[in-house]
Amino acid sequence: MPFLQRACLAVATLLCLSPVAHGADVQLGGVIGNRAILIVNGGRPQTIAPGAVTKEGVRLLSVSGDEAVIEIEGRRARVGLGDQPISIGGSDAGRGEVRLTADSRGHFSSAGLINGSREQLLVDTGATFVSMGADAAKRAGIDYRAGSPAISTTANGQVRSWIVRLDTVQVGGIVLHGVDGVVHESPLPVVLLGMSFLNRTEMRREGNTLLLRKTY
Repeated sequence: MPFLQRACLAVATLLCLSPVAHGADVQLGGVIGNRAILIVNGGRPQTIAPGAVTKEGVRLLSVSGDEAVIEIEGRRARVGLGDQPISIGGSDAGRGEVRLTADSRGHFSSAGLINGSREQLLVDTGATFVSMGADAAKRAGIDYRAGSPAISTTANGQVRSWIVRLDTVQVGGIVLHGVDGVVHESPLPVVLLGMSFLNRTEMRREGNTLLLRKTY
């Protein structure tokens, strides 16, 4: 066989044997010991151990509790049980996006990360900032009393609050840095994902699904 034909055959064989990753939507379906059940692009669940790679090219790095750290095309992300699928890798991964499904009351919510601390986030276009209670701020390591003092009006009346700058806010495949937030002295049941985050995304409603795509 001529050299050129052998070389082409070798390249073709490598392409067939190697996972080809072009970005993926990944969801954590479950945890079994140190193994994770990953659902990639809505396909069949795949149970893999740390270091293993799915057929779509998603590598599992570690499992801790109900969270897993994955990697694709050099990009890493953390996924948790109950989270919406996150978009990672691919030519669009730098932008990031997430699809949220409305609950029975028409609200859109998702687990997310505030400065790396896992919280339940509720989309609220009526909130100016990403809003949270003092308890959530403490979990995120925020020295909120060093922020700018303010008075916020809530359903329970006026409460003391502080305007702060959040290092990172992550929802699905969207990671934003330097997001303005407000911390209320009284606790809140969830973190409100307000316009200081949403204004940096493109929002599109599709039936009972809300698509958020990072714009800058």
